[in-house]
Order: sequence, then structure tokens, then C-alpha cells
Amino acid sequence: MPESVSDAEPWYREGLRFECTGCGDCCTGAPGFVWVGRDEIAALAAALGMSIEDFETHYVRRTDRRKSLVEHSNGDCVFFDAATRKCAVYDARPLQCRTWPFWQSNLRTRNIWRAISRICPGCDRGRLYSSDEIRARAAVVDV
Repeated sequence: MPESVSDAEPWYREGLRFECTGCGDCCTGAPGFVWVGRDEIAALAAALGMSIEDFETHYVRRTDRRKSLVEHSNGDCVFFDAATRKCAVYDARPLQCRTWPFWQSNLRTRNIWRAISRICPGCDRGRLYSSDEIRARAAVVDV
């Protein structure tokens, strides 16, 4: 049986390394969702000097019961600057973005983490995060 995030001793009990390389790959590609809550929307609106209502009109879409940032037609995040390969709202980016790659979905098994490591050049390099730090980050958003 594969070890998972819910085990008393997770498979990543020795910790995992991650250092953002700034490649922008996590902001681009296949369509998906960047979930945002009320506080995140307010922070993003403030960062852009917009009212919350205007921000939501331009940058937020409602799904069943949640809100997500809109995307460009190619799946890139609306705040991804293709010319610089940087986030235009980096300091106010949503928690989902701040906690990458330590999402529950990425931590379920060692094999899933290995697959993520093949597409994210920041995985398995840089700072060593303890299992407690990883669990705390994974608990922030349900992705």
C-alpha cells in the first residue's frame, strides 16, 4: 500500500527540498483553477488599485461553489506575464500559488512527487522543508 499524506509518518518524513526557480511553468499550461477566497480577492484588488467589484468582474470566475482566477485561452494564468515569465501580482498571489508544490494532491505518494519533480525544476533542490512545514503548507488549501 502506498504511503500517503494522512499516514502518521508520511513518506516525506525526512523532508523535501524546494526552491522556486522562477520558471513560470506552474502558471502556464493546461487549463485549471487558481482558487481565491474573499481575503485573497481583496488583497489582489488592492495590489492592482481596483475595487473588489471591478477586480471580480475582470479577473474572477465562479465555479460550482468556489471562485477561481480567470485564464488566458491557452490556460496561462491571467497574471502571468509571458514576456518576463513572472507573476504580475507576485507579492499578493493567492495561497494556492504560495504553497506550491506542497499541495495534498502532490504529496499523496512518492511517485506523484517524482512526477511533479519532472515538470517543476524547483522540486528536489534548494531548501529542505521539514515534514511539519510541508504538512502545514498542505493544510492551507485543498488542491
